[in-house]
Amino acid sequence: MKNKTIATNRRARHDYFIEDTLEAGIVLTGTEVKSLRLGKVGLNDSYAQLKAMEVFLYNCHISPYDFGNRFNHDPLRPRKLLLHKEQIRRLASKTKEKGYTLVPLSLYFDQKNRVKVELALAKGKKLYDKRQTLAKKDAEREVARALKARD
Repeated sequence: MKNKTIATNRRARHDYFIEDTLEAGIVLTGTEVKSLRLGKVGLNDSYAQLKAMEVFLYNCHISPYDFGNRFNHDPLRPRKLLLHKEQIRRLASKTKEKGYTLVPLSLYFDQKNRVKVELALAKGKKLYDKRQTLAKKDAEREVARALKARD
């Protein structure tokens, strides 16, 4: 059985060098899960941060559930991520290094229908790195096109 992807952060791979990835659970309310099932989520400007040996996800916009009541959730509230202590310690030591940050790559349902976050330990790209990456992709595309035309 395959994981069902809810949302991906396509900008993350463009703006960061991805060093390491890991899977984390996320603490949600019922209306948030219902909105996720409808695919109403945005990961574009979201990031994760450590506070008091706990990891929280910020700026992840989960739209309020349309059929919810007055107890509907706040769309931009910080959400706690569920990780093992050893994983948190390792992330804490890495993020103290200059330039490292925690970026969510995707949100998905696992085989048991639990919402998971693919979290990446990433280092920011400079403008020239982004240009270099784009040039490399263009070159690969041209080579693939030439090979296809030759066949």
